[in-house]
Amino acid sequence: MLRKLLSLSALMASVAALSACGNADANKTSGQIAVKVNGDEISVHQINEAIARSNDIPPEQAKRAAAQVLERLIDQELLVQRALEAKLDRDPQVMRAIEGAKRQILAQAYVERAATAAPTQGEDEIGKFYKQNPALFERRRIYRVHELAVVAPQQKLGALKAAAAAAKSLNDLAGWFKSQQLPFNVATATRPAEQVASDLLPRMLEMKEGQIAVLTTSRGTTVVQLLRAEEAPVSEPQAAPIIKQFLANLKRLEIAQAEIRKLRERAKIEYVGEFAAAGPAAAAQPAPSEATPKASGEDDEHIKRGLSGLR
Repeated sequence: MLRKLLSLSALMASVAALSACGNADANKTSGQIAVKVNGDEISVHQINEAIARSNDIPPEQAKRAAAQVLERLIDQELLVQRALEAKLDRDPQVMRAIEGAKRQILAQAYVERAATAAPTQGEDEIGKFYKQNPALFERRRIYRVHELAVVAPQQKLGALKAAAAAAKSLNDLAGWFKSQQLPFNVATATRPAEQVASDLLPRMLEMKEGQIAVLTTSRGTTVVQLLRAEEAPVSEPQAAPIIKQFLANLKRLEIAQAEIRKLRERAKIEYVGEFAAAGPAAAAQPAPSEATPKASGEDDEHIKRGLSGLR
């Protein structure tokens, strides 16, 4: 479930940036003025919005960061002024980009309005999620691993697993890979539980130090040797705000998907030209992330960031 929203962070960052551009003119006329750049105003409200959008600025550092944010807004304003002088706002490619941003912002705003009616997460939902994910919370660990990511055809997986079972270290296994002419990459890493792929985490939780395991997913095959596992549990009170935010974002995503299904059912959609034949089949596939509005706020990266602060 944690991978459902993996693409959300990048998408929402771009939407936030586009929203800022789209609202820049409105912001200039509201709030206290911070600076005038060639006569054009930048408001304190714009500075506060930029700080609020940044997940990397702790609240206690917001005031100190305001001066740096202001300098970036001044740079942006100077570039915008030069772009307008060069009439880039009339360039066809720029106009298409602006129109695309406008469409995305409007779609996002509609989803946000639909999501406002969603009920907040109760204590029972938070507690249930906590208990269903012990590897992330109650039994959370920080893993030090040595791993080999190998490109192996399906017919060699049986032999690979047998070789891994007989190997005393990954160096032995690397020699076997070379003899089989299987390309591989070697890495040593330290990862907290929330940075381990969700489909591999349950297996990692049960591994003993020194144990070698072959982990196969849709993305490929990785041979992992667990060097060390440090216990780093997170209590339910500590995890509650992190879980609450994640569940809220997941609910927004579900609302967005349901709303799109409902709108498609009511709409008259006519595929034309080369899309006429493939249209109905294509419509049954998930829409590309660029065209599908997503939930706002922080995504499942909120869990990663939140837990990393509890290390």
